[in-house]
Amino acid sequence: MIVKHTCCNGKSIRFCFHLYKSNLAFVPKCNPTTTEDVRKLKEFIDKHHRLCILTGAGISTESGIPDYRSAEVGLYARSNHKPILYKEFCNSEAIRRRYWARNYVGWPRFSSLKPNITHEILRDLEYVGKVECIVTQNVDNLHSKAGSKKVIELHGTAFRIMCFNCDHKIYRHELQEVFQKLNPSMVATTQMIRPDGDVELSQAQVENFNVPACDNCGGILKPDIIFFGENIPRNIVEKVKNNIENSDALLILGTSLATFSSYRIVLQAVEANKPIAIVNIGKTRADEFMNLKLEGRCGDILSKVWQLNASNNSIR
Repeated sequence: MIVKHTCCNGKSIRFCFHLYKSNLAFVPKCNPTTTEDVRKLKEFIDKHHRLCILTGAGISTESGIPDYRSAEVGLYARSNHKPILYKEFCNSEAIRRRYWARNYVGWPRFSSLKPNITHEILRDLEYVGKVECIVTQNVDNLHSKAGSKKVIELHGTAFRIMCFNCDHKIYRHELQEVFQKLNPSMVATTQMIRPDGDVELSQAQVENFNVPACDNCGGILKPDIIFFGENIPRNIVEKVKNNIENSDALLILGTSLATFSSYRIVLQAVEANKPIAIVNIGKTRADEFMNLKLEGRCGDILSKVWQLNASNNSIR
């Protein structure tokens, strides 16, 4: 079904419903959201005109990317794998080789995943002028793929590579071509993908994997993402804080706020006296601060909000 309506600023939008099929393999079970809760979220969005939107892994699970912490379907629930630590990556050539070998095998699938209805609705919210910024904890680039422009990547992006030594940057797709040339006999497939795009490989598959140095200075290459144990750059922290202050509300989607980098954003919003709404499955670290909380799947709830808007033929 395709719905077309015109907003109060004269912009016309075409919304497609039921054409997108969610991938629910990594979405935890949840009860349906009530119509009353959907209406409350619609009122929250209608009331505020400069939304700061904070997104987490729970919006990308419907695109086929697992999160870490969800009950039964998160990575921690399905395996004993722990994400790589920043100091480990910095200090060990063997760990870097293992990381890049796994990342190399997982990259074709990870990089091909597409935005889902949540990403598309947030893009359209931005288009009609409702979004001050989108702060995402995700490194999957799906907001940008969907067409959102006002995106702050809190934890960086897996689609860019940096050098420890000279800060030279290249696109991850370019590095994949270099890996292919250096490792022509590397053949591996896997069905298990991880939140940051790497996969499980045997030690034998890893030990002969060749990792290039920076072609600018010979330094160590690292994905331009914030590893566990690494600090968020100060300029990003300040940029987020400024956007919180310039917004009139904070809308949180698909995160338990377990990391301090995301929890700090809630504290900043509370300090700035901004109303806060959240859509998430399960408890969060900051439930006590929420003015409105909806339990449920982001794609389901936001599409219902959008259908209400479409039926009213307006977004205020």
